[in-house]
Amino acid sequence: MTVVCLESLTFGLGHLVRAADSLGERLRLLTGDPAYYTYELERLPADALDVVEVDTFDTEQVAEQIGAVRELSGLISSTDTWMLVGAELTARFGLPGLDPAVLRLSRDKAAVRDRLYGAGLTRARAVDSGALGGTAAFAETVLKETGLPAIVKDTAGTGSQNVWLVRDGDELTDVLRTAAGRTLKGRLFAEPYFPGPVYSAETLTWAGRTRLLGVSSRLMSREPRFREEITAFPVAFPKERHQHLERWLDSVLTAVGYTDRFAHVEFALTGAGPEVVEINPRIGGALVAEGMCRSLGVNVYEAMLECALGRRPALMDAELPGGPGVAFVLGYPDRPGVFTGVSGLDRLADLPGSPAWYPVKSVGAPVEHLDDSRGYAGIVYAEGATAELATHHAVTAANTLRVLTEPFPDGRTAPTAATGG
Repeated sequence: MTVVCLESLTFGLGHLVRAADSLGERLRLLTGDPAYYTYELERLPADALDVVEVDTFDTEQVAEQIGAVRELSGLISSTDTWMLVGAELTARFGLPGLDPAVLRLSRDKAAVRDRLYGAGLTRARAVDSGALGGTAAFAETVLKETGLPAIVKDTAGTGSQNVWLVRDGDELTDVLRTAAGRTLKGRLFAEPYFPGPVYSAETLTWAGRTRLLGVSSRLMSREPRFREEITAFPVAFPKERHQHLERWLDSVLTAVGYTDRFAHVEFALTGAGPEVVEINPRIGGALVAEGMCRSLGVNVYEAMLECALGRRPALMDAELPGGPGVAFVLGYPDRPGVFTGVSGLDRLADLPGSPAWYPVKSVGAPVEHLDDSRGYAGIVYAEGATAELATHHAVTAANTLRVLTEPFPDGRTAPTAATGG
């Protein structure tokens, strides 16, 4: 039997292959660029999985490849970019999966905000530019209904791209001018700025019940930008706070019709309680899932496979053996340009926490955007007895490294950004 994987997150393919093996399944990766998975593929035996190169932006070509699988048992689509295509094809081939309408809702941040407002789970609606007659009407409604400070962002954005903090009328004018020149994945909308530390809840849901596996910290750059920089897992919330968050998250995911699979729910812990930032209907990206495997002491990708096969994940009920606290730091260069490498890697072996460098970009890749996650070239990962100590180890290791770039050969500079990413 074969489970098809429509593209994948940058890291985790090895865990997915091992999970498939343990469940008696063969994994087939459909990808438009196998080189994207070089780090993972180099660490697997050559015959560990089937890799099929196909234009994954062409739905019918992908459907043809899926249809050619003789014993097809499931389809996994764990990336934001291909999630809705994966949902469509899951339904087309009659495979286990969430209702595509639920995934479409989850990928629309404005619609999620309004759904949560209707359920009494957030204190404000979204102001959606798609429902208003132009920029002037949008700006007027933001000032009247949302108030300032506010967040203006893309309804379908990812990686902190096209997210702006607006603190006064002049910034709102500048942001709307900048946004008009951007290519958005969805529509522009506004919501209140919820002040407080930001976290990501790593959850698994089955048959409408949610288990909170743990919470990741999310340390970002100072205002007004929201560049993700440091993550650690698991945050040591007191037992009562953890239980409250689990009940709240169960209500949040129920409100959007989420019945099964992983979710990566970003929330701000404000003085008045938690507020959803966004719901990502997938396992966490970067090294979040890697860290979960190590810190929980289980291969969480087995649960991903079981969901794809329509089985109740054992992880819903499992006693978790546990492991170290984990943390990682995203490695950004000091300036845009052509990525030429990383200095200081030889020093990692002498540092505590078993730090390691996980490459994301290849030498020669352009680095144009430093205000959001498009700009990091790799990730520094480390462990510790607690997530706090792991953070100290990861930051210390990251401070010994330098991500190097050289000027673009044509003399161009990176695009300038207005307030925000």
